[in-house]
Amino acid sequence: MQPLESDVRAFLEAVHSRYGYDMRGYSAASIGRRVRAALARSRLPDVPALTVGVLEDPALFAAVLDDLTVRVSEMFRDPAFHRALREQVVPLLRTYPRLNIWHCGCATGEEVYSFAILLAETGLYDRAQIYATDLSQRALEQAKAGIYPADRLSLFAENYRRAGGTGEFGEYVTAAYDQIALRGSLRRQVVFFQHDLVSDHVFGEMQVVFCRNVLMYFGPELRAKVVSKLVESLVPGGFLALGADERLLAPAPGSAASSLSEFAPAVRIYRQGRGLSAAGELDSGGTRRQER
Repeated sequence: MQPLESDVRAFLEAVHSRYGYDMRGYSAASIGRRVRAALARSRLPDVPALTVGVLEDPALFAAVLDDLTVRVSEMFRDPAFHRALREQVVPLLRTYPRLNIWHCGCATGEEVYSFAILLAETGLYDRAQIYATDLSQRALEQAKAGIYPADRLSLFAENYRRAGGTGEFGEYVTAAYDQIALRGSLRRQVVFFQHDLVSDHVFGEMQVVFCRNVLMYFGPELRAKVVSKLVESLVPGGFLALGADERLLAPAPGSAASSLSEFAPAVRIYRQGRGLSAAGELDSGGTRRQER
């Protein structure tokens, strides 16, 4: 694994010591690019200067944290994945009187609302409690608002159609000027809050855990640790959904993730309770991974 540059390592150590956010196990290539991008935006001369700046100025740190964690998303991203949720997962979710759903690393909320729409269209929304978490407070504020650029409407609508939507995407949004706002009823069962997947406690008794396009930025040891946390959050028979370029490989006997089996492998949906057991190694599934 590529080692962290010394100045980036010192920066991450300082952030962990001062603010408690632990990014030291992130992929060296990924976190290095993000620190350099934050440095360029800050207009400071070098990474040591950025380190001093974030230690002395919490407002600067908040801006830098956003650069380090923000991920680009969209409504019904990967339509085949959302179609598999609708056609294969939802029929099994109907067997539960109450549903607990966790979107970890929810970014600006597009995929949270996508699943909320799916639940509404299949009659399950009112029995669901949705927890949406992210490390970035700025991303969460946008997610809570549910407001997105209007120029993304056609993309969102096309993704919705390809994902098997049963109505018109326009029914779920209000357009004004250059923005679209998600219908307020889609937020009724959603709780957004800040959460560090690396160091904070996780939830239990979840029927579905979404962790899509998050683990790909972690180094191998951190991935294994986080996957174990996610698996332990699932009820027997619960589902873990990963990103298109992420998959679990060769779970180690006796580890939490060894209880997972492939449920819809083409779209990276796993199910708990078949007798596997591993913290699971992740790779790109043969696909070149790109920074998002």
